Amino acid sequence: MKPYFYDLHIHSCLSPCGDDDMTVHNILGMAMVKGLELIALTDHNSCKNCPAILKAAEGAPLTVLPGMELCTSEEFHVVCLFPSLKPAMAFDEYVYSHLPKVNNNEAIFGKQQILDEQDQVIAVEPIMLAGASTISVEQLPGLMAQFGGFAFPSHIDKNSFSIVASLGLIPPELGFTCVEVFQPNTFFARPGARLITNGYRVITNSDAHYLGDIAEPERQLELESPDFYGLVKSLRVR
Repeated sequence: MKPYFYDLHIHSCLSPCGDDDMTVHNILGMAMVKGLELIALTDHNSCKNCPAILKAAEGAPLTVLPGMELCTSEEFHVVCLFPSLKPAMAFDEYVYSHLPKVNNNEAIFGKQQILDEQDQVIAVEPIMLAGASTISVEQLPGLMAQFGGFAFPSHIDKNSFSIVASLGLIPPELGFTCVEVFQPNTFFARPGARLITNGYRVITNSDAHYLGDIAEPERQLELESPDFYGLVKSLRVR
């Protein structure tokens, strides 16, 4: 086991709220400058910039996991990670078929840019990615088994798009073993916070939409290997 600096929740310029500077090379460059060793790209309801960042990361001194921040039908966010590009893109296709076909309004929500490995814009996603899918959180355990992924609720301490804000708790029957707390010092100062997270591995990620927000090398995970399988083995231990 070895400690690794991580950030498992980063958005690119495909996310409508992601800054235009969140290109794959800029994300990789900032992560390496900051000394991170394991990161994940998790755009809203899409994995379509994962091919570019995985290609750009070949030979880089860090591991990049393909992922997505899914918005469930209950309107809270869940980070979904995958071991490789193939299952990630299969999940992307499944989620895309469960998104409302509403055109994105760039003036309101921002651009949704799909890049190649050279940071060139090769397409613009026309369907709005910021809204809720028609996928219920109750479907997630089966979907993660089907697509070989691992999921955890995003920023449970936020007042919006949070499983705790939506449901008031984390239903144990959903099978989550890990939760993300965005501001742990503030969250764990609240009465009852530790009851909510009791029995779960708690991690903190940046949820970065701007380059400067990518995590500093402050938090580490003890892993057998800095890859999907090492990560999941660690995060599945309650």
